[in-house]
Amino acid sequence: MTDLVPNTPFEGITLALSKGRIFGETVPLLARAGISPLVDPDTSRQLILPTTRADVRLVIVRASDVPTYVERGAADLGVAGLDVLLEHGGAGLHQPVDLCIARCRLMVAVPQGFDYEGAIRRGARLRVATKYAALARAHFAAKGVHVDLIKLYGSMELAPLTGLADAIVDLVSSGNTLRANHLVAVEPIADISSRLVVNGAAWKLQRARLAPLVQIIEQGVIEASKGEPS
Repeated sequence: MTDLVPNTPFEGITLALSKGRIFGETVPLLARAGISPLVDPDTSRQLILPTTRADVRLVIVRASDVPTYVERGAADLGVAGLDVLLEHGGAGLHQPVDLCIARCRLMVAVPQGFDYEGAIRRGARLRVATKYAALARAHFAAKGVHVDLIKLYGSMELAPLTGLADAIVDLVSSGNTLRANHLVAVEPIADISSRLVVNGAAWKLQRARLAPLVQIIEQGVIEASKGEPS
């Protein structure tokens, strides 16, 4: 394996990914394009990972930072959840492919027994904890509901349990975490999946360089949706 030299210009394609579910579900799609990381980010401290294609490398960043890295040209491509893109605003980004991975829903959840609909009818001002402040504000404003938003970055479920908030806005997949903490989802905001994003300027000026990889990944998504073998 060739060691990566800091500050050495990289002439290939840089793809920004976050650890966890998105990384795990993106790897099989990349494998269809002949791209596999040569380093496991879960066991290595490296943040720039070489791959089986010398012209493609991965950079490991926080999920919320993927749009920024791509928008500002530090990465050519990235994989980000629609929740992150909507909260970020998506400026300067082209979204050519819905990867149909990391699916979940952005929802309003409240403690079991809390009369959410009644509170809405009464015009109560709700305290809502979330890390999706922009999305939550837009959702409740469209309903004419007055809220005090509490920005948190950790476990949202704790906020209602401690009396910090009346409700939360968060991603819900299986719902097991909500049930374990005596919460219930009461209102959907958006269906979420992860998208391949491209720097908008690069897509216009360097499409010939980027489009083949985008097309291969898109074909992998189509094949995966059909249940075809790799």
